[in-house]
Amino acid sequence: MVLAPFGAALLVAVVAVALLVPRLHRAGIVGRDVHKPGKPPVAEMGGLAIVAGTGVGISVALAMMSFFHVLQDANVVLLLAALAVILLTALIGIIDDLLGMRQFVKAFLPAVAALPLVAVRAGHTWLAIPFVGRFNFWIFYPLFLVPAGVMVAANAVNMLAGFNGMEAGMGLIAMGSLAVIAAVIHETTALIILLAGAGALLGVLFLNWYPAKILVGDVGTLSIGALIATAVIVGNFETAGVIVIVPYAIDFLFKAVHGFPTTEWWGTLGKDGKLRCPSTGPVSLCQFIMKITSGIRERNLTLTLMGFEAVFGVAAILLYVMK
Repeated sequence: MVLAPFGAALLVAVVAVALLVPRLHRAGIVGRDVHKPGKPPVAEMGGLAIVAGTGVGISVALAMMSFFHVLQDANVVLLLAALAVILLTALIGIIDDLLGMRQFVKAFLPAVAALPLVAVRAGHTWLAIPFVGRFNFWIFYPLFLVPAGVMVAANAVNMLAGFNGMEAGMGLIAMGSLAVIAAVIHETTALIILLAGAGALLGVLFLNWYPAKILVGDVGTLSIGALIATAVIVGNFETAGVIVIVPYAIDFLFKAVHGFPTTEWWGTLGKDGKLRCPSTGPVSLCQFIMKITSGIRERNLTLTLMGFEAVFGVAAILLYVMK
């Protein structure tokens, strides 16, 4: 029964992304695939299919709870709050993809999108802090840590992007790892959210994989990050969320040191089809990989980052399995 949200999200995302590709081209909503010869136009805003799939997946779970009285250990209020957060974050991404907005405004707005979680006081105020122990954040947890968590995760995923299949592929591994943890600790509400998100990502990955027919856009990257943060807050396993976000955090540090470049983190495409780090040196995690490999194909770069994410996903699973 618990796999129904995954199946529904997968089906909806596959259909949605197939319908979106020609319609986005006709509407002129395209982005340049900067790591291909000639930088061809590719349909953008494929993240709409991620949001649609996730929304339907969660809705299917809610319907099963209402009509068939299954999954009764899941929390309806938290599921609705999570759905609201995802939709609000998607709205931010849609506005940015279509109209654009200042970077600092886009960076802050996911905290506003987290207000439904704040309103229902999602999560527990007691957190386990390494080398400190358990600490009660009291009212500061819902008022500050929850919005901050959604904001940080959304922006981190949004920054480590720009290569075919990377956003959806890494997000799929992160959510899959967290879903295993949610199942192990019997957090059904979080499990539903993660399975719906994973199903949607898998559905989009079919056309987002190299060579991509559609790019996820900011509506996709912001929503993926919000999904991860929302699930670990609802499921009360924030430590696992911190672990799976480490690859994104490393990329964030690379870019922070270099003043958050806007385009300089891209790779230079060689005649042999490999991406290489510019002579100025790596300003992102992706460029660092390009440098240490002396050039890497885009598909292999995505697979490398997915493997890196899988390492931290397994580490998070082991942490909770071995408790």
